[in-house]
Amino acid sequence: MNHHQRHQHSESEDRRTVERLVAAWLAETERHDAGAAREARAGWERGALSERAAQDLATWTTARITDTAFTEDEGPYTEAPVRITPADKETVHHWLRDRGHAV
Repeated sequence: MNHHQRHQHSESEDRRTVERLVAAWLAETERHDAGAAREARAGWERGALSERAAQDLATWTTARITDTAFTEDEGPYTEAPVRITPADKETVHHWLRDRGHAV
C-alpha cells in the first residue's frame, strides 16, 4: 500500500469513527434537548455543523470516553451505549479542526 492509499484508508476509517460517534451523540442529545438535536442533525446532513454543535460534539466525545485502558483495579468500568477510546476522541477533534472549528 503506497502513501496515498494509506492516507485514503485512514480518512475512510476516521470518517466511520466520526459517523459512529455523531450518531450516538445525536441520539443522546435528542433525549435531552430535541431542538439542539434537530439543529445539529440538520447541520450534519448538510455537511457543516454549527460552531455550537461542533463544540458540543467535542465536549461530549471527551466526556464519554469509555475505554480508558485501565484495568479493573486501576479505574472504573464505564457502561455506555457506544465504545469511545481516547484515539476516537482525537479523531473527532481532528475532524472538527479540519473543518475550521476551534477545538
